[in-house]
Amino acid sequence: MNILVVKANNRPATEAISSKMYETFMEAIEGANVTTFDVFAEDMPYFGQDLFNAFGKVQNGEELTDLESRLLAAKQKAMDALTAADVVVFAFPLWNLTIPAPLQTFIDYVYQAGFTFKYNEAGQLVSLMTDKKAIILNARGGIYSTPETAPMEMSANYIKNVVGGVFGMEIMEEVIIEGHNAMPDQAVAIIAAGLEKVKEAAAKLSKQLV
Repeated sequence: MNILVVKANNRPATEAISSKMYETFMEAIEGANVTTFDVFAEDMPYFGQDLFNAFGKVQNGEELTDLESRLLAAKQKAMDALTAADVVVFAFPLWNLTIPAPLQTFIDYVYQAGFTFKYNEAGQLVSLMTDKKAIILNARGGIYSTPETAPMEMSANYIKNVVGGVFGMEIMEEVIIEGHNAMPDQAVAIIAAGLEKVKEAAAKLSKQLV
């Protein structure tokens, strides 16, 4: 089984909890071919008109600029990584109520009609990645699980809506560590409990691989 771990935090694990969640998962997972796709380490120009210009040039046989070539290569690399994966693990923080920009770029690269989804004759969306599973590892310093704050959370919820709702992946596990900044006196216990859940998620997946 191929596991793709999408790492979306370039802060060290000593400072960033989602980075520590990534490290904890990598240490605990066994029995699989595990690949990390570090969105901060990859060359991933932003999705925009330059990419659409590149599509047009390819169709017309025109020469690409360096940026256009980089965009096409980066997009294909992300799509290839997703294609090869049986399970996709997303390790990322909540930053300013949403996901880090490089993770958004990764999603933009693979969020493509005919690849991750399509529309049927009735105009209804059809998921194309129902054979894949996903695990979500997310950290947020505040508390976003109350009725009052939940509508503001646009990181884990966004990823679930995209990979589960649109792409059709089965969300196997969701581990959220939250409140460690809001409640510093409880931070050690909050983080420790969350990392244990990460280990449990990895162990559960490892057992399925045996």
